[in-house]
Amino acid sequence: MSASLPKVGFVSLGCPKALVDSERILTQLRVEGYEVVNRYDAADVVVVNTCGFIDSAVDESLDAIGEAMAENGKVIVTGCLGKRPERILQLHPDVLSISGPQDYASVMGAVHQALPPRHDPFVDLLPDYGVKLTPKHYAYLKISEGCNHRCSFCIIPSMRGDLDSRPVDEVLREAEKLVRGGVRELLVVSQDTSAYGVDLRYAQRTWHEKPYATRMKALCEGLA
Repeated sequence: MSASLPKVGFVSLGCPKALVDSERILTQLRVEGYEVVNRYDAADVVVVNTCGFIDSAVDESLDAIGEAMAENGKVIVTGCLGKRPERILQLHPDVLSISGPQDYASVMGAVHQALPPRHDPFVDLLPDYGVKLTPKHYAYLKISEGCNHRCSFCIIPSMRGDLDSRPVDEVLREAEKLVRGGVRELLVVSQDTSAYGVDLRYAQRTWHEKPYATRMKALCEGLA
């Protein structure tokens, strides 16, 4: 059974706080059915959690990324050095994804895109779309949290914070799982639907080998 599991290599660098980030990512990988391996040649994709605190740590992180690229070729970069993507891209322009520290969602999204999880309905305890409280024929699809407006009559920003849009490919993957699970009606929800993607500058993502902007029109095209 292990041979059929998608395999992820993992390199963890930096301080104890970075180690905790690695533990959380690794936990989520295992929860979703990925096998974590300790050899580049055994991995389908490699995640490198970097450090960027001092020059020697930056050099070590860049070397680790370079080694993973040379030995495997499919590398997802996260961690503190991810806050300086230009430094990484200067040496390693072909990495699959770059994200900063504590950005677990971006890491998992990059893993899903490079290596989609494999759901086995006979073994997995949960369906791949998770637990739903709505009737089977419809589901809510949340595309963002929060709002950037400060209307005097509304408490939403103080409770849920500023606008935080989900990347369009992440939303489309969730929608696909829901439809595959029997959902026939998707109800898009957020605090400020018209502002979807503004905070991400309408970042373009790829889904099923086709580019989509993180904005409502492109999302509707993908859902159609």
